[in-house]
Amino acid sequence: MLRENLAGAVLNPAALLAPAVALTVLALASLLLSAALDTSPGARIAPRAGRNVPSGVRFPPRAAHDVPSGAGIPPRAGRGAVQTAGDAVLEVAGLTVADGHGRPIVTEGALRAGPGEVVAITGPSGSGKTTLVRAALDVLGPGLRRTDGVVTWRGSPVRPGRDARRWRRAHVGLLDQDPVGSLNPLLGVGALVGEGRPRRPAEVRAMLTALGLDADALWQRRPHRLSGGQAQRVALARALLGEPGLLVLDEPTSGLDPAALDLVVQAIGRRRGDGRSVTLVISHDADFVSRLADRVLAIGAPDTTSPAPAPSPIGVPDTTGLDPARSIVGGPDTTELDPALSAIVAPDVAASGSPGLTARPGRGEQPLLRVRGMRLARGGETLLDDAGLTLWPGELVAVLGPSGAGKSTLLRALAGLLPPEAGDLWSGGLPLAWPLDRRPRAALRAVQLVGQDPAGALNPAHRVATALARPARVLRGLPRAQAYAEVPRLLRQVGLDPALAARRPGELSGGQRQRVALARALAAGPAVLLADEITSALDDVTAARLLRLLERLRADGLAVLLVTHDREVAARADRVLYLADHRLSPEAIGTETHTRAP
Repeated sequence: MLRENLAGAVLNPAALLAPAVALTVLALASLLLSAALDTSPGARIAPRAGRNVPSGVRFPPRAAHDVPSGAGIPPRAGRGAVQTAGDAVLEVAGLTVADGHGRPIVTEGALRAGPGEVVAITGPSGSGKTTLVRAALDVLGPGLRRTDGVVTWRGSPVRPGRDARRWRRAHVGLLDQDPVGSLNPLLGVGALVGEGRPRRPAEVRAMLTALGLDADALWQRRPHRLSGGQAQRVALARALLGEPGLLVLDEPTSGLDPAALDLVVQAIGRRRGDGRSVTLVISHDADFVSRLADRVLAIGAPDTTSPAPAPSPIGVPDTTGLDPARSIVGGPDTTELDPALSAIVAPDVAASGSPGLTARPGRGEQPLLRVRGMRLARGGETLLDDAGLTLWPGELVAVLGPSGAGKSTLLRALAGLLPPEAGDLWSGGLPLAWPLDRRPRAALRAVQLVGQDPAGALNPAHRVATALARPARVLRGLPRAQAYAEVPRLLRQVGLDPALAARRPGELSGGQRQRVALARALAAGPAVLLADEITSALDDVTAARLLRLLERLRADGLAVLLVTHDREVAARADRVLYLADHRLSPEAIGTETHTRAP
């Protein structure tokens, strides 16, 4: 149309003025109307991208759960344990969250924090801790919506939508439960920490150093080359550097060694008592909470339908109601593979041809896994030099060491995901190729990895049932119907409600995802389990259940190589190895591990 009238426009340009003005006025009116609707109290709350969507929970009245520091956590000198409503910097009242079907996830959620206060939010995995906070920040995940409730910041209401976005940009710093996923994968550490802020490099370096990180070594390193503990502290440095009025930390201690944990406590503690800022900490770590929090908000109930069993004589909850692996593993086709490798995975099948896997041999002549002369580098940096490792049937070996030493990289190498530069690997006395794509199916089944980042390991598009059925179909050769029939049993085995089978990873809490990842590994019926911080996102009761489950599985011959910073977890090991300065060496259990408070 413009081309057809070009001659007229050239002869009389003024003729275009009237329609141009009319279109401009119309566009401005539309923008003003849209802004007014977006900021109105009744504006629709759009779901926000996010990962942590715990199972449904109703919050009891706040008075029953807002625990002052005198109840189990000592008060800090010169500070009152409880703030009055008038002193509150942040106040959340009547917060209700529902899923896409209108079912309540959080009901009447409430929290309050005064100036300079650190408030810890605790509770079992899946109890709604993260959902409560994300709803207050207006960053709920897909399929969730806030249906009621009021958020007040310094006496002014924060409305969902544009108002909340402006508030977050100006006042909120967030350390997510999945730090690697929250960091821009294209930026180096230096750019990540200083991103969006006019900070001098010296300030960024000082913050990284304060958290125990080597700023020079990590400055250009991208997130995928960081260990879990390093990524955690980089994300924390990013949140702290902006000096936000509200700092939200979701499981900030997972993946940290004791030395790094002390530095994190000091960095967060400097905000306490400043009379301006507020810090919310979501944590299962009772020792960390006791060192830092002024008050504790304890919420929710466990996300398992079975009651907690009575403690065993050694003080660890029994696994009554949690099925041992022998009830879910086994299957056809192992005799079609290399007979020796089949014997590693299912000795009863190799011997008799029967499909059930009910036992594995005790310690005998052949270890399940042996490594000699392993040399491993990552990003040009040597992590392991001339390392050796032997793992026997039924044995639990713990691997300790500082954050960034290469513990997770060691497990990934053994799983075939990161082949080393040199070294020999045997499984059941037979040579085993390092690369995953060169291993036979029986060897793939025999060695299973549960990584430190279950959110990244689980396909976000697949439901839990699909994730758990796939190993049984691909590695054990089970028919589709039989593989899916085992899903409820696998979920109960790790203490999860079978109803979670219909959910996707983004609709689970961090602790639920961690247990789904473990259930997926066990679905293959492995001989060796490589477990990386599998209790870091779990409350004490749930963690004890899983450890007791591993003891049952080890009685059937399962060998476990476990990376941990938790002293109580390491104390259960038959042997402890310490990884530092490129060396993997025997180490007695000492002060280098972190303790869960009873």
